[in-house]
Amino acid sequence: MSEDWAAVAKAINERVNELGWRQRELAERSHVSQAIVRELQHHTVERRRSARTLEALSTTLGWHPQHLLAVLEGRVPPHRDKPADDDRGLWSRLDALEDRLADITERLEDVQSNLATVVEHVRNKR
Repeated sequence: MSEDWAAVAKAINERVNELGWRQRELAERSHVSQAIVRELQHHTVERRRSARTLEALSTTLGWHPQHLLAVLEGRVPPHRDKPADDDRGLWSRLDALEDRLADITERLEDVQSNLATVVEHVRNKR
């Protein structure tokens, strides 16, 4: 099965524009890291994303939880009112937390590296 990440990017961008949101707002509301939202919106990194990440974004954008997954797979998205699996919301939130933790870890590693550079610079000045 082929995946159409460009169609996912287009769908997200059109909906975000309709809602008048910025990238940061979508990230905060969906609990998906801004880096992942950026990658999806700009279609810069084409890699498999968790269905839960796509569900979190779909739900936040006011769509059925499987909307973006259907777009990705080239299917007609389900109607918003169609029942969804109740456990999906919990898994979606957990996946979003995982993504955010990965983003935080990456930022902390950058801070640690920068701090080490400053410490080394201060020691060399003595």
